[in-house]
Amino acid sequence: MNVRLSSIIATLGCIFLVSCYPYDEGHHKTPKQQQTKQKTVTTPEQQKIQEQRDQLKATEEAKKKQEELKNPLVENPGTTTPPNNPPNNTPKPPIDEKRTEYDVASKVPGKEGYVFSPYNNKLVDVRDIPSGTLVQDPTYTGAGKGYFRVP
Repeated sequence: MNVRLSSIIATLGCIFLVSCYPYDEGHHKTPKQQQTKQKTVTTPEQQKIQEQRDQLKATEEAKKKQEELKNPLVENPGTTTPPNNPPNNTPKPPIDEKRTEYDVASKVPGKEGYVFSPYNNKLVDVRDIPSGTLVQDPTYTGAGKGYFRVP
C-alpha cells in the first residue's frame, strides 16, 4: 500500500511540475521587439536599386497589359467581337530524335512468354508484354542498363 501511495504522489508531483513549467511559443512578443525586426537600415545605393526594380516591374506590367490588348487569341472579358486576324498555322519542323537501336531478344522454343536475353542468353519472363516493347534485362550485370526489345 505504501508503494502505491508513494508512486501516486510522485506521479502527481511530476505532473504538477510539468504543468507549471513556462513554455515559450515564440509568438508572444512585445510590439517593441516586432518593430526592431521590421526596421532595416539601407544605404542610398540600395534605395536607388530598389526604386529601379520597382520602375522595371511597373514597365513590365504595362507591356504585358498592352500585349494582352493586342493579342487576339487572349479572351478579353469586356469585348464581344471575334478576333480579326486568324491564328498563324505554320507547320512546325519535325524534331529529330536520337533513337538508339536496341538488340532484340530471341524466343525460347516451346515456351510462350519467355525469351533469351541478348546479353547473356539467360531466360527472361516477358509474359503480358507486347511485342516491340523496350524492356530492361533483370539478369544483366554490366555497366549499362541492358535494354532489349521483345520479339
